[in-house]
Amino acid sequence: MFSTASRSTAASLKSFATRSKGPTTQVEFGGQKVDVPKGGYYDRYRMNSNLDEVARDPAVGPDIDFFRKIPKKLVDSRVGQIYAPNFYYRTRSIQLIFLAPLDRLQPKLPPPLEPITALPGYGLVVLTFYSYLVCDNDPYNEVSIAIAVRQPGQDSYSTTQLLSSMWNQTFYGYVLALPVDTEIARVRGVYGYQLPKWLANINLEMDDHSIKADLSATDGTPDLTLDIPLPALKTIPSQSSIITNNAINKIDGKWYQVTVQTNPLLAVQCLLPRNVKLSRSEGPLSQLLNELGVWTILRMDVIKDAQMILHMPTALKAFD
Repeated sequence: MFSTASRSTAASLKSFATRSKGPTTQVEFGGQKVDVPKGGYYDRYRMNSNLDEVARDPAVGPDIDFFRKIPKKLVDSRVGQIYAPNFYYRTRSIQLIFLAPLDRLQPKLPPPLEPITALPGYGLVVLTFYSYLVCDNDPYNEVSIAIAVRQPGQDSYSTTQLLSSMWNQTFYGYVLALPVDTEIARVRGVYGYQLPKWLANINLEMDDHSIKADLSATDGTPDLTLDIPLPALKTIPSQSSIITNNAINKIDGKWYQVTVQTNPLLAVQCLLPRNVKLSRSEGPLSQLLNELGVWTILRMDVIKDAQMILHMPTALKAFD
């Protein structure tokens, strides 16, 4: 599936170039030349943002203490020296957690990864639509499909691990698909992290009444559509409920862990949600969900306002 997406990259780039909005400027990342918004965050800061200036951006707001506690550093990476971590100053997302048969999940995981067991014979698949409204590499949208896996190096029962993850809000997963809708996001993900990213058309809209999201190929071929009434949201004090997601993957043949910290500000969780309309088509993510055997939605997480920090990959010693 991903090799097909890679072969269509040239056509995808042409499609995205024709529908870009506003003036752009060309930058280089990892040996790749990429167009980014002229005067945008990446053009101005090259990932080394001035937080005092960011705090004056009305699209961000003044409360950015979450980022001040983790200063950026110039670090070595597989694409040369870059400033890290990556800051996402204003984000929103809709996440659906599905039950899926374990015998469908295990073949999708490279050994020694194992799916975590949620119920006898069933594991968890997570579908997430993200909209990054203000971030270091300019606004973009993203969709993720991941399998929840057992924590590397931990031999406790799956039930124990799952309960511990929920209590500590620390989760582990293996990402199977991660399409994005800007070229700088694709290049950074593929060359910096070796993640399964390709270009797609992605939309996520939240108003006072509903959530609407959709994903299609760059030629317009439909894939996924999502339509949900907006549930009642709760205001969460900043940094009172940090969520830590750890993506486990191989980079240059070695196991690494990529950590994302989320600081939710306006959000809600719904168990066994109703009125979720998820339509599948013939696109790659629809096919992947079908292959994984997902159907029952166990939980829905809606985040209308949050801050995020994406850390650099760290070597995973548990599999050595």
